[in-house]
Amino acid sequence: MIFLVSLMAACLLGLGFVAQQHAAYREPLGEMLRVRLLVHLIRQPLWLAGIGLMFGGQLLGALALWEADVSRVEPLFATSLIFALAAAHIVYQEHLGPAEWTGAVLVSGGVALFLAFGEPHGGRSPAPSSAHWVVVAITVVAAVVLVLAGLRRSLPVKAMLLAASAGILYGLQDVLTRSSLLTLRLGPGALATSWEPYVIPCVAVVGLLLNQSAFDAAPLRISLPATTAAEPITGIVLGIVIFAERLELSAWALAAEVIGLIAMVTGIVLLGRSRFLVKSGAGDR
Repeated sequence: MIFLVSLMAACLLGLGFVAQQHAAYREPLGEMLRVRLLVHLIRQPLWLAGIGLMFGGQLLGALALWEADVSRVEPLFATSLIFALAAAHIVYQEHLGPAEWTGAVLVSGGVALFLAFGEPHGGRSPAPSSAHWVVVAITVVAAVVLVLAGLRRSLPVKAMLLAASAGILYGLQDVLTRSSLLTLRLGPGALATSWEPYVIPCVAVVGLLLNQSAFDAAPLRISLPATTAAEPITGIVLGIVIFAERLELSAWALAAEVIGLIAMVTGIVLLGRSRFLVKSGAGDR
């Protein structure tokens, strides 16, 4: 059930990314990292449809996180790029080539390998007295550093760094959502007095602005893979640090987990280079 819900979430996220990028790529470059970019996009039906799909994916993702550890759910979200590629394939009516099939197999196989051998388990809600907010602050600083590093770079590099920063914030958002859901089990009063639910909207809006700025700067093949790779990696790391989630660490299991993650990231890069994703607005500039 968790597997199916997570894949449905990834499907909606992938379709939403395609719609958002098609709209954002038409905006002037001067709108990047400015709130008025979102103000302009919110007037476009296609972008609103993409946001609706993304919101639906996040709701399904929250449902999955209610039942399962972050380290178990996050790798499945990486398959959103496969669904984005499939959507672009349908739009442009072209056949998938060897690179696309290889990328799809690597992403799917990498996710399966990581989950099969890693067997994420043992997650628990952090104690109220814990200093996990420090980890959250460090994660935000890492996202800010990527943004600052991209300000004076070429458009493709800037797009990748902004997208990676958005992916980090999306991974953080998933972790804060998991933490809020675990707190909710203690009662609405406990949730109301915790800080995580109030931080989630801020992280979500900043992540959205960074992602749309990346979409504005470059086609999906450049802007989306960094987000798709950074989100699960951030989520897995934070899940282990904050929720004490555990992975199997025997020699064979650890080797399989590393290979699975490498395969997943490699597949994301291959899919990101697909010619289908290049066409989502690339000819408009």
